[in-house]
Amino acid sequence: MTTAPPREPAPPTGKEPWPARMALRFTAFSERWLPDALGFVLVGTFAVFALGLVTGEDLFGAPSDPAATTGYGLVDAWGQGFWSLITFTLQMAMIIIAGYAVAVSPPVGRLIGRLARVPRTPRGAIAYTAAVAMVTSYLNWAFSLIFTAILAKEIARRVPGVDYRALGAMAFLGLGTVWAQGLSGSAALQVASAASSPPAVQKVIEEGRGSGLIPLTDTIFLWQGMAATAIVFVVAVGMAWFLSPSPERAKTAEEMGVELGPSVAEGRAELRRGRPGEWIEYSPVFAILLFALGVWYLARHFARAEGSALNALDLNTVNLILILLALILHWRPVRLAQAVKEGTPAASGVLLQFPLYGGIFGMIAFTGLSKTIAGWLVSVSNEFFYPALIAIYSCVLGVFVPSGGSKWVIEAPYVLDAANQLQVNQGWVVVVYDLGEASANLLQPFWMLPTLTILGLKARDIMGYTFAMFLVCFPVVLILVTLFARTLPFP
Repeated sequence: MTTAPPREPAPPTGKEPWPARMALRFTAFSERWLPDALGFVLVGTFAVFALGLVTGEDLFGAPSDPAATTGYGLVDAWGQGFWSLITFTLQMAMIIIAGYAVAVSPPVGRLIGRLARVPRTPRGAIAYTAAVAMVTSYLNWAFSLIFTAILAKEIARRVPGVDYRALGAMAFLGLGTVWAQGLSGSAALQVASAASSPPAVQKVIEEGRGSGLIPLTDTIFLWQGMAATAIVFVVAVGMAWFLSPSPERAKTAEEMGVELGPSVAEGRAELRRGRPGEWIEYSPVFAILLFALGVWYLARHFARAEGSALNALDLNTVNLILILLALILHWRPVRLAQAVKEGTPAASGVLLQFPLYGGIFGMIAFTGLSKTIAGWLVSVSNEFFYPALIAIYSCVLGVFVPSGGSKWVIEAPYVLDAANQLQVNQGWVVVVYDLGEASANLLQPFWMLPTLTILGLKARDIMGYTFAMFLVCFPVVLILVTLFARTLPFP
């Protein structure tokens, strides 16, 4: 099958709203000049390396204790950090693969097919995809990455003339806006659990509030936090509506040379057993038994959780839930194996690039660089401007260390200590971190990888749209975190 060659974009016309014109200009720039996701991490590695040299960090050096996480020179810190995210890398690869397996299961495939029939116009399709991405990421960011990407492909198949680049950008939007303030937000779950929060972080929290933990009611369930999240949601959906380019400026999947493949709503060809020995993987009996065993364990796991059951919802638990759901939804183990095989390529970018980001993480976390940067911000801060400055700092650092949980461990000790000194509510600092950290995902392609792989796009295809979204949403975040901070007492 031949595909239409990509056509040159038409010059901007007066038909597009200003957000669409801005996004198209950014997209034209990114398509021409920006590297793909791998290029970002390569450039980021040496940008952080150069920053460390400029700020006076040693080039070499390692502490005598091999378990130490400070006192390294830049070269040794890079090597020490390279494999520091290996567990997280496997967790993320499994989330992508298991999330894909859930999303292509027959029941979920039929649900996606029904949801894809809702939008009727290109502009409505883009705004609708943005809304679904944010709702699902609020519930669980990992599932959202896969579910909304597959939904976007279905919408592209059904809505003629929809801009595939804008659709792909909006499928990722939840990770750039509300995910960290949702039920799977890393920082809030960490500070609410003694098992997850490092002792150094608990000590700083205790100095400000008398207890080493911050319950979820004082972070993601603060009315101020929920109000800020709702406002960002409304602004982002409105922006998505106006990002849709005019028909002559839009690029469909076909025009970009992307093969959409079969619809997930159509179901899959029936697999037939070739020999008697295959009955185990073709029979639903063991799928049912394994699902029951997993549910039994999860019930005990959540029952043993300290405080809220949400405190037990870590990445390993999320992965187990996704695998069990995929197993029972596919009904036959052989179907699950087929879905896992199909979903594995979507994790290829994670497997290659996460260790490189681990090296960047090491150069920031295992040297004095993170405290140097934080010191610059805190030195020019006060009680009123501190939330906005921390949002900016979290966003900037998030471009180089794009991991909400790992980055929080870097920031938390000195960010919360400064909050104590300036008498800023600690729970609100967690909210500020969440909103600022999520915004960074609109500027770099780390978390875009699963979505891009499923959609058959490159980072440069969608980053013009995500950057335009950032320019509107992030100033709103800065205003909200500053104003709402005035309504919260210390501690």
